[in-house]
Amino acid sequence: MLSEHFTYHSILSVDVEARTMTHLQSGLSPETLEKAKVELKENPDTAHQDIQEVRDMIITRPDIGFLRTDDAFILRFLRARKFNHFEAFRLLAQYFEYRQQNLDMFKNLKATDPGIKQALKDGFPGVLTNLDRYGRKILILFAANWDQSRYTFVDILRAILLSLESMIEDPELQVNGFVLIIDWSNFTFKQASKLTPSMLRLAIEGLQDSFPARFGGIHFVNQPWYIHALYTVIRPFLKDKTRKRIFMHGNNLNSLHQLMHPEILPSELGGMMPPYDMGTWARTLLEHAYDEETEYCPESYTLSVKDLEKDLSPRAMKRSQSVVEPGVLKRTEKVKSEEENMQPLLSLD
Repeated sequence: MLSEHFTYHSILSVDVEARTMTHLQSGLSPETLEKAKVELKENPDTAHQDIQEVRDMIITRPDIGFLRTDDAFILRFLRARKFNHFEAFRLLAQYFEYRQQNLDMFKNLKATDPGIKQALKDGFPGVLTNLDRYGRKILILFAANWDQSRYTFVDILRAILLSLESMIEDPELQVNGFVLIIDWSNFTFKQASKLTPSMLRLAIEGLQDSFPARFGGIHFVNQPWYIHALYTVIRPFLKDKTRKRIFMHGNNLNSLHQLMHPEILPSELGGMMPPYDMGTWARTLLEHAYDEETEYCPESYTLSVKDLEKDLSPRAMKRSQSVVEPGVLKRTEKVKSEEENMQPLLSLD
């Protein structure tokens, strides 16, 4: 009788676990399910155990507040790191540590925040309706749209992170990932001169090391010489994998089209689709609030650029990490002066 009791509960436990994983994978098409198995090493039979092993590591980082640890949430980190438990946990830890160390940046992180709203309405980011041939979502940025009198670079970064948080809920995109295209047409030297090492490093830390998204390619088109100069500065902070996925096309849209079919691209990128409507994605996030007027002055934003750069001086931030360990953002590099770190990368003088 006792053995029958244990047998019954064992079967029940297996059945519950199987139904749990079926639920977690219910959003995937048969093709994506196969892709997850082959490319990401995702095994429905062991996924629950994979998730639990990552969750069990949380106790090793008492310095971080892990605000969400449910199965579906941890699964996206496993997918982002091809089911390597340790790497997935490192990414999970970095995700929360980044938010913990930049609290002001994540206050009121919603589409109706005035700065985020204005960035969204200017197409930061733009999101194409069609996926590419690999099922990846295509994000586009028209850099010249940045109106520096109306919102900050941090507002743009917040808008991008908010958008990614929304899109990464889709299990298909957790597996297939994203592609980013940045069109630098008409992006002026004056606009570029407003960027500082700290600003760009903040973006790198937030997107490369602290978010569970798979970026299959980052394409620069129509970039002027000073964008090449900026890239030279930030290149040491990029992982090798990231560097290999950055493509500099210049004015050669044919090279872009070899990787991204023109049938799905807007006419600005030499594609066959109509010109991109900058408000498309903003309307998706804002809905009825899109047409509501909001007053906003970048200087009034609680996280001022000056304070941000002070927080992100080399004393507080090290080069982008592929590993998250206790104190990953501690002072390990030779300290430069805060003034140097706050200087624009390009000078108009």
